[in-house]
Amino acid sequence: MTSPPLSRHALSFIFITVLIDTIGFGIVIPVLPQLIVELTGQPVNEAARLGGWLAFAYAITQFGFGPVTGNLSDRFGRRPVLLASLLAFAVDYMLMGIAPTLTLLFVGRVIAGVAGASYTTAYAYIADISPPEKRAQNFGLMGMAFGFGFILGPAIGGLVGEQFGTRAPFFVAGGLALLNAAYGWFILPESLPRERRRAFDIRRANPVGTLLQLRRYQPAVLSLAMALFIWQLGHQALQGTWAFYTIYRFEWTPAMVGASLAAVGVTAAIVQGGLVRVIIPRIGERRAVLLGMASGLAGFLVYAFAAQGWMMFAGIAVAAFSGLAYPSMNALMSQQVESNAQGELQGAVASLLSLATIIGPPLMTQLFGYFTGPNAPFQLPGAAFLMAAALTIGSLLLFQRVGGQPGGARA
Repeated sequence: MTSPPLSRHALSFIFITVLIDTIGFGIVIPVLPQLIVELTGQPVNEAARLGGWLAFAYAITQFGFGPVTGNLSDRFGRRPVLLASLLAFAVDYMLMGIAPTLTLLFVGRVIAGVAGASYTTAYAYIADISPPEKRAQNFGLMGMAFGFGFILGPAIGGLVGEQFGTRAPFFVAGGLALLNAAYGWFILPESLPRERRRAFDIRRANPVGTLLQLRRYQPAVLSLAMALFIWQLGHQALQGTWAFYTIYRFEWTPAMVGASLAAVGVTAAIVQGGLVRVIIPRIGERRAVLLGMASGLAGFLVYAFAAQGWMMFAGIAVAAFSGLAYPSMNALMSQQVESNAQGELQGAVASLLSLATIIGPPLMTQLFGYFTGPNAPFQLPGAAFLMAAALTIGSLLLFQRVGGQPGGARA
């Protein structure tokens, strides 16, 4: 069954939803290291290890509940699942804003993990309203929303944190999540007609069952999924250690951390929102993935050996085209799956990405903490980025094998 015609407004609706949600997420990143330091009294390199476990709490919960929400959206539609997720995110941010102890920070992250289906459902929404040949470009547009969110969110968070205190950005993020939910309630249309919905199956609505569903598809889908998993595992060096690393190595303030993440958002918006629509149709999804991975590898190496703060911005520029990899691999998988199982596929992808964020942050932050601590055989603050570079090479080699399989990645 083919996808329905793209509504004139539907794509802009979901774009704004993802944008506002990402702004809320990005706001808290520059001040989280300082908040952990305030609550524990530990130095920032030791606080990074706790930050990794906070990310672990979110990810392992999302890993368990992501497939449930994906399948619920296949049964009841995308809109109600998305709205419930946004309301839970608002509760999470408010809890983190008032948390007097580290325990409440973990409680908030668990709540957010339960509801962490907003991106999964958004991608299923895009698959609903996009013809197969346009999915890579429209998935890239969601990357543009993510990029704009990371331009505004960390910049706002850094400035608000310096002006009004460490906790203020969490309340701003909670307010934006509520605003996002209100926007969706009044504006966002449903994308999955009743006749295209399917019954909820608990055997599919669990992380193991959802991942096992990948076996029903062509072998290339599973291979692409594994390559995507390794790629995202490497990227946990950015998400897990960026703020801690730059504060420790270059003594950056929250505003400077926010500015650097805003620069990441600018490159993501340019590449995924603009160049994706030009590059992918011209060179094909397979070559776009290879270009994206090569760019990401170069960026990780720059971050690992940066001797001065400005070099981190140079690394951001070098890594700009890494934004081509995810939408291209996602599109290659979605093109080989039936329209009424797109939510299930995106749920499986979300489970893989959640698995990466379960393993990645503790791994990367422990590497950073160990190689900056007194027991390290030598000081290597960029150890996490070197691990990310090695994982990127592994993902690249696996993807190269996929290109030679029947039904695999197309040039």
